[in-house]
Amino acid sequence: MAMFQHLAQSLHFGKTAKAHHVSPSTLSRAVQRLEEQVGCDLLLRDNRTVVLTEAGKKFKQYAEQQIEQWQVFKHSLEEDNQALTGKLKIYCSVTAAYSHLPPLLERFRQQYPLVEIMLTTGDAADALEQVQNQSVDFAIAANPENLPRSVYFHHLASIPLAVIAPTMVCKVQQQLHESVLSWSQIPIILPEHGPARKRFDYWYRRKQQGKASIYATVSGHEALVSMVALGCGVGIVPKVVVENSPVKDRVQYLQNVGEIEPFDLGICCSNQTREQPIIKAFFNSIED
Repeated sequence: MAMFQHLAQSLHFGKTAKAHHVSPSTLSRAVQRLEEQVGCDLLLRDNRTVVLTEAGKKFKQYAEQQIEQWQVFKHSLEEDNQALTGKLKIYCSVTAAYSHLPPLLERFRQQYPLVEIMLTTGDAADALEQVQNQSVDFAIAANPENLPRSVYFHHLASIPLAVIAPTMVCKVQQQLHESVLSWSQIPIILPEHGPARKRFDYWYRRKQQGKASIYATVSGHEALVSMVALGCGVGIVPKVVVENSPVKDRVQYLQNVGEIEPFDLGICCSNQTREQPIIKAFFNSIED
């Protein structure tokens, strides 16, 4: 096919034979075999000239298309087989590192074992900032009310939130056992900022009991659960944090205290970096 395509352009048996490192007689026999398979003459030739027949012109187009498709196919195989290397920088909370990250990375690690994973854990409320500052390639985070236009968000799960309280005998327990709860007197543990803080503000305003009694603000939901377990107060946290906490047996969920909107948890990255090879490969692996 390639020899005929070259010959159809050069119209010279000697030049084409030399280009493909064969003898003119070998090239002539190859053309004859093609003509036998097609069932008609592709070339008109004598000792001096070579001219394409009408069938030869059509076959030339066919040969060019086949060669082009073959090159595209080979290129796709080379891309698939090319070893992807580099670093993938990830940010998430300690809880997400246990609960959601491992299954996300499992297939990616199998497909691209040479990519180095660099994991940073911290307050989930800082995840979007880490992405926007390009400190990391992607982060696991709750979808904020107003997602920045520069950030791409891929949904993973809906995460329910709950109000938790200590199980130990303490002043907080006594307050919670009163027939009428005075929420303005119950100490509250709050996250410093982020979606969970906004959900608390909305939840507490509906109580219409005056100013909340803030015992402490903490960085990270994991720290909040620990503070509640120590009997310092009550707080609002994602249930998945409680379920993965080493002190989960020392806290309890409060019932009938009002609805709290769940988190829309997902993976976020910068729209500017989304098409980079490693980032693109990661999203392809989780979508498969």
